[in-house]
Amino acid sequence: MAKSILFLISLFYAGSITVVISSSTSAATTSFIQVSCRATTYPTVCVQSLAGYASTIQKSHRKLAHTALSVSLEQAQSTRAFVNKLTKFKGLKSKEIEAIQDCLEEMNDSVDRISQSVQELKTIGSSRGQSQDFFWHMSNVQTWVSAALTDDTTCMDGFSDKGFNPRIKASIKTRVTNTAQLTSNALSLINHFAAKF
Repeated sequence: MAKSILFLISLFYAGSITVVISSSTSAATTSFIQVSCRATTYPTVCVQSLAGYASTIQKSHRKLAHTALSVSLEQAQSTRAFVNKLTKFKGLKSKEIEAIQDCLEEMNDSVDRISQSVQELKTIGSSRGQSQDFFWHMSNVQTWVSAALTDDTTCMDGFSDKGFNPRIKASIKTRVTNTAQLTSNALSLINHFAAKF
C-alpha cells in the first residue's frame, strides 16, 4: 500500500501520465484513437493519454473530444497545484516570486477556461440535432480552449530571462509543456468533431 502511494506521488511530481491498457480493450477502439490522434500536433502524447479510455470512447468523436478535454483539465489542475506549492518556497529571488505568481494566475485562468469548455461540451450532446445551438456552443468551446493554450504560453514567458533557479524553471516548463500539448491535442479533436457535424 505504501509503495503504491509513493508511486502515485512520484507520478504527480514527475508531471507524467501513465496509461495502462487492459487486455479487454478492443483493437478497433484503440485503432480509432490512433487514427484520430494523427490529426493532432502531438500524436504520441494523444494516444498515450487517451488509450486507457478506449472502452469509454468506443468510436465516438464526441466522447473522444470530451475525454481529451477532461484529461487536459486534470493535467492543468495538477500543474496549477504544483505552481501553487512553488509560491510557498523560501529563498526565492523577487523576480522568481513574481514569475511564479504570474504563472499561477495564468494557470488559474487556464483551468477555469478548460472547465467551462468541459461543461459546454456536455451541453453540445443535448443540442446535436439543432445546428445553430451546436455551432454556438462549439464556438464557445473552441474560443476558451484556444485562450487556455495562450495562458500556458504566457505562463512560460515569465521564465525567459536568465538567472532563474534552473530546477524550478525546468520543473515548471515540463508541466506547463505537457499541459499545453494535451490542450492542443484536445482542441484538434474538438475541431475534428465540429467538422463532422
